[in-house]
Amino acid sequence: MKTFHRHPSRIAAAALASLLAGCASSTGFHYSELVGKRYFKTNIDTYPVLILSVDGRSIVGTPIQVDAGERSVLLQGPPTTVDLQLTQTMKLDVKPCTRYYLVAVKQNPLQNEFTPRVDFEEPMPGCTPAPVKQG
Repeated sequence: MKTFHRHPSRIAAAALASLLAGCASSTGFHYSELVGKRYFKTNIDTYPVLILSVDGRSIVGTPIQVDAGERSVLLQGPPTTVDLQLTQTMKLDVKPCTRYYLVAVKQNPLQNEFTPRVDFEEPMPGCTPAPVKQG
């Protein structure tokens, strides 16, 4: 029967390689996120939204990753019995490494019209802002 010998140097080298690979994969994490959900659940006049597009590009899935800067966000409000497709465009100055919770504000649940609003913004853990380009 063959016996296996443990080599501490090989184990340490493998651990170091996997640690460095993990650090290398985290580089380039410079984006911000848009989420169409309520952050504060107790506000009875806010509703979740569907983010349809950012800067004219259609979006699928959530959260939506965007670069920092001025963004034009097309939102679909909550459905009502009269209009299921009511949309509003929102201008948003996105800060680097920030998660934004976007909501629709309605005066009452039966009203069709809504006003888009940022319900909450929070820093994204583990995100490092992109280096400033010189030139």
